Amino acid sequence: MVKLGLVVSEWNFDVTGPMREFAKQHAEFLGAQITTELMVPGVYDLPLAAKKLVERNDIDAVAALGAVIEGETEHDEIVMQHATRKLMDLAVQSGKPVTLGISGPGMSRVQALERVNDYAKRAVEAAVKMVKRLEKV
Repeated sequence: MVKLGLVVSEWNFDVTGPMREFAKQHAEFLGAQITTELMVPGVYDLPLAAKKLVERNDIDAVAALGAVIEGETEHDEIVMQHATRKLMDLAVQSGKPVTLGISGPGMSRVQALERVNDYAKRAVEAAVKMVKRLEKV
């Protein structure tokens, strides 16, 4: 059974709360187990929390969930670029999948809410697939 860590941003919780629930449901559907869930203040904080989880022996992969809503400045783009880069670096350095379930940047709250199910499911599914595929290497 694939054991997952789930890291979820509290910022924009009206979006990330349902993402969290869809992720848990999809993990169960795929026969994976979410060993640990960790809530963090925002998307910017996801990489550090994901790092702590990939260091654990009872976690095979981490799915990171968040929503970066477009604002009046380019803040959303900067946060998204740096968070995703650090999550990718973490996966490569740790040898464990760290998958991306973060909507944005450049999306409105309405667009983010429309994509809740897709982003959550994709992140969990990618984590499970990567663990299984890497076991064969």
